Amino acid sequence: MLVFIDDSGDPGFKIEKGSSPVFVIACVVFDDELEAEKTAVAIKELRRQLKKSDAFEFKFNKGNREIRLKFLERVIQFKFRIRAIVFEKIKVRSGELKTSKQSFYNYAIKMVLKHNFGTIKEAKIRLDGHGDRLYRHEVIRYLRRELNNKEDRVFRKLQFVDSKTNVLTQMSDMIAGAIHRKYVLGKTDTLEYFSKIKKRVEDLWEFS
Repeated sequence: MLVFIDDSGDPGFKIEKGSSPVFVIACVVFDDELEAEKTAVAIKELRRQLKKSDAFEFKFNKGNREIRLKFLERVIQFKFRIRAIVFEKIKVRSGELKTSKQSFYNYAIKMVLKHNFGTIKEAKIRLDGHGDRLYRHEVIRYLRRELNNKEDRVFRKLQFVDSKTNVLTQMSDMIAGAIHRKYVLGKTDTLEYFSKIKKRVEDLWEFS
């Protein structure tokens, strides 16, 4: 089992100064590694068809409507599951989560993985890489402590990967962005992208 995780929005709580009102963590789950490989090849083929260089990175916030729709229409042909958590920040009451971006980010990932109802086990998890070596080590240690025990192991390996060179991490970014857009007020395309991926959504948890 392969799980690619990315976020959309930001983990800050200074909404009046530009922080996003909503934060999303999305998991793209492949139960078959061969299916993941096929999906990766299809994404690379799409990149060529769009006449983009091999260094081009699919990112929801940097793409236009055409690229977003073509990407989602291409990947939805393959078998994968989407599990996501959506935080409307006004509903978050914890002082620690509101004052520490790292604590909030770690907590969000923990929650979406912990409440998986047995659908994620012994997974290889890939997180979009950011932060220094110490930060990454702390995240892995925290998640291992919170998610794995003698009776149940959500993951057996967790790695940080560079989204610039990993198209399936780019896919998790695009999925997270499509979900996040569903909650953005004042946009004309709030449901357009989500409708493309809806059939693959296994769980969309609106945290409260």
